[in-house]
Amino acid sequence: MTTSSTGPALFIAGRIPLTDVMERLALDRPVFHSEADFQHGFARALWELEPGIGSRLEVAQHAQGRVERLDLLCTGSGGRTAVEFKYPTRSWAGEAGSPAEEFALRNHAAADLARRDYVFDMARLERFCNRPDQNGLSLLLTNNPSLWALPKPRTRPSRDHAFRIHQGRELTGTLLWGQGDHAGNTRTLRGSYRMDWRPYSRQPGPGGEFRYLAAAVTALHS
Repeated sequence: MTTSSTGPALFIAGRIPLTDVMERLALDRPVFHSEADFQHGFARALWELEPGIGSRLEVAQHAQGRVERLDLLCTGSGGRTAVEFKYPTRSWAGEAGSPAEEFALRNHAAADLARRDYVFDMARLERFCNRPDQNGLSLLLTNNPSLWALPKPRTRPSRDHAFRIHQGRELTGTLLWGQGDHAGNTRTLRGSYRMDWRPYSRQPGPGGEFRYLAAAVTALHS
């Protein structure tokens, strides 16, 4: 069975801890305009900390007879790391960064789809990590507290109940969307992933707190 970890145990390309990259990134880029901006900023911060690690965006991956695009592939003498990014936001406007920039973040109201898409990335990475020197990282940054907060009790489970990613939640096995009546959304995770949210940055006003979640695929599977 695949084993996995979250948090400081994860190294990028076997060389540098993810926490170091995120701390460096937050110094100049506490907020991003878009997911693509997040990807680019991450690759730049990684290069600044460890120039020996190469970063390539939108790399073709061949897995299970299909060709899929990977957000970022990091390669170095210590190994390879496949990274998938997600950046769902709630509304926030203000200045941030060094030098300061103006931001006007959109409200991505569909938190259930954000959870679903994050789990989809985890399943994709399990397919991509098919060589002994490669691990995977599903990385989500958000200012939407409904993604990390414990959900309120409900009389009936929500359709994304199996895909919840709040603090302390553990995801593993076959995850059904709703009652399983949307087969295209079903995903099976071979690994066991405990959700561990970490602080990223804090900006003024509602929606100004940003946290990130990292789930790492760290072993081969059949």
